[in-house]
Amino acid sequence: MSGHSKWSTIKRKKGAADAKRGIAFTRLSKDITLAARELGGNPDMNPALRLAVKKAKSANMPVSNIDRAIKKGTGDLPGVTYEDYIYEGYGPGGIAILIEILTDNKNRTLPEIRSLMTKNGGNLGESGCVSWIFHKKGIITIDNHLINEDDILEVFDLGVEDVINEEKYYEIITTPETFSKVSNFFENKNLSFDGKISLVPQNTVKIDASVGDKALKLINILEDHEDVQNIHSNLEIQ
Repeated sequence: MSGHSKWSTIKRKKGAADAKRGIAFTRLSKDITLAARELGGNPDMNPALRLAVKKAKSANMPVSNIDRAIKKGTGDLPGVTYEDYIYEGYGPGGIAILIEILTDNKNRTLPEIRSLMTKNGGNLGESGCVSWIFHKKGIITIDNHLINEDDILEVFDLGVEDVINEEKYYEIITTPETFSKVSNFFENKNLSFDGKISLVPQNTVKIDASVGDKALKLINILEDHEDVQNIHSNLEIQ
């Protein structure tokens, strides 16, 4: 009996680990697909893709999964046509939510996203209702113990827009055009960092923790949808 119980426990643990790894692979695949769609499928010419692939390999994602994610982003998957859409709306507390979609069936995806929004305190709006709030930027994060003041001065010379000290790491904001230059600067120094091109809100909406929890729940639920590539909001929890 105890042997059966032990085996059941092992199976449950393995199932939980497999599910956790599956979620991680899904998120990594989305990062790869988004990067490939943004700047092309050649990692040598696309620093955001290069970083995403490196993270995927570090997580032991199979090469076939990586290749498929790249081809999905570049539109090279045989027999499948993916189209990208932007859905806009509002979440709990009136926060703006912008959802990047990549799907082979808009007629399936749109009602599913609308249902998730409605059931979790949000609603989809008209095209353009919140997109004006967001600007496309390059975002690079690096642990602050890895770089010094001289490095910060050098990246400013490369044309960065801002460097924000977040206690444990620096967040470096670039234009989409200077993102590659700044990424190459850190790569040439063999420094570990994360980076992507994303949409950054011009202003934020401050909401209290209880409403913030509901907003984060909605965002997490949306992120788990297979056709959602990225989500942007102007949420700020007080």
